[in-house]
Amino acid sequence: MRFMTELIPPDKPVTVVKLFPWWLLFVWGILTFFTGIMFITSPGMTTVIFITFLGAYWLVGGLFTLGSLAVDRTNRDWKIFFSIIIIIAGILILMYPFYSTFFIIEFFIIFIGCWACFIGGACLFQAFLAKDTGTGVLGAASLIFGILILIFPLISGLLIPFIIGGFAIIAGISSIVLSFAAKKRRES
Repeated sequence: MRFMTELIPPDKPVTVVKLFPWWLLFVWGILTFFTGIMFITSPGMTTVIFITFLGAYWLVGGLFTLGSLAVDRTNRDWKIFFSIIIIIAGILILMYPFYSTFFIIEFFIIFIGCWACFIGGACLFQAFLAKDTGTGVLGAASLIFGILILIFPLISGLLIPFIIGGFAIIAGISSIVLSFAAKKRRES
């Protein structure tokens, strides 16, 4: 608690406090924490449920985007195009949640691996131009990380739920601590 209060100086307004009430941050933190616990204790089932919710979200989001054309017709063609793609993806995920989970995780792994290789290459190029050893080390690490992900996609896919779970637990605890700091700030 002391750590978070040091992060929020008393003379600076807290943007999060103005955006959300403290109790909403607290509830969000609790839900995120338990989601992280679920990802770590039951990674397979939690991932399938998460992807199924993602499909429902895409389906509803696509329908709402199409519905928004009644009010706002700007970029009408793009909105229709993307809405149809999102609706189809949402329907396919809801029809085949188990297969969709594997497809989405595989796509995610390939995307992360390629992105890490791209960032690593860009950092190495920048390090070569600027003669910066630190950027070069980070670029090499990113490049190696990306190559390892692309070489071992199965292991990477099996680790993703645990990585998401770990980040969710950390984010949940951080949100809970921030909610108490926001409550204390609001009371004073």
